[in-house]
Amino acid sequence: MTGTTPTEGLNTALSGPAQQSPTVQMGQYPSASHLIAHLSDTHFLGAAADGSGRLLYGAVDTDSTVHRAMDQLEASGLAIDALVFTGDIADRGEPDAYRRVRDIVEASAERMGARLIWVMGNHDERAAFRTELLRVDGHDAPVDGVIDVNGLRVISLDTSVPGYHHGEVSAEQLAWLREVLSQPSEHGSLLALHHPPVPTALPLMTILELREQQALGEVLLGSDVRAILGGHLHYATTGLFAGIPVSVAAATCYTIDAAAPPRQLTGLGGGQSINLVHVYADQVVHSNVPLGSFDVVTRFDPAYLDRMEALSPADRLAAFSRHTAPAAR
Repeated sequence: MTGTTPTEGLNTALSGPAQQSPTVQMGQYPSASHLIAHLSDTHFLGAAADGSGRLLYGAVDTDSTVHRAMDQLEASGLAIDALVFTGDIADRGEPDAYRRVRDIVEASAERMGARLIWVMGNHDERAAFRTELLRVDGHDAPVDGVIDVNGLRVISLDTSVPGYHHGEVSAEQLAWLREVLSQPSEHGSLLALHHPPVPTALPLMTILELREQQALGEVLLGSDVRAILGGHLHYATTGLFAGIPVSVAAATCYTIDAAAPPRQLTGLGGGQSINLVHVYADQVVHSNVPLGSFDVVTRFDPAYLDRMEALSPADRLAAFSRHTAPAAR
């Protein structure tokens, strides 16, 4: 075992997901069974003397982007089952930084009726992470945990290495993970960790990758893990590991330019986003959502959807799929 209880590292259940009106199934797939909001790398700093948040690198207002992310999720009206933050919650492990981001996110999660799952990152400090985010006694063992989200198991795995920025998973953690996965969950499992087990084309970031990935792959092979959620890279990307899809959420604080000139590592004050994870019976779909407000150029409103749902399948195709003259479109 890793020095944590099976549910440590995870907040307690809240009031449950918001309910949405049932809709007519118009395509080949029924509605998703679960919806997870996947966010990463908030990198909060402790407050300034006046109580306001300090700017990361003197330029990045980490508070505003987290507020924006929570506001967008709340305004969407989506029935979100859980919020998963895949690490680097605080930039320097400062207790005050954890309290500030905790208070923003917990209030929003409670209003949405969503579970809240925090995952350790390489910038985080385990003791303060426990006391301030998880509200438990602080100690320095890996912060691993398991929570059931309406039959979907979410496993958080601490890949941090105290004093370093690369990632590792110990033999004890792998034994714990193997034991957890020995019994499948009703809707399968999601594995949430900070260092994603996928290649990066940015040379400097390869130094900070997850080490000894083969051992983790051997534990996951043949398990009920349906997707791996990661962070760390500061840009959204996807891959495959041990036959399992990997989805990396871009940071909410700043992003790294994956198309920068060769041999450069460039942080940008834009392009922040979050991921929506829709879990279906036979697949998991990850959708990237940019943070910010943008001009609306076209819209089909709920009343239009109501009309489509009221039609027969053949009439829907004629009304919405069939090509029409440009002037009428």
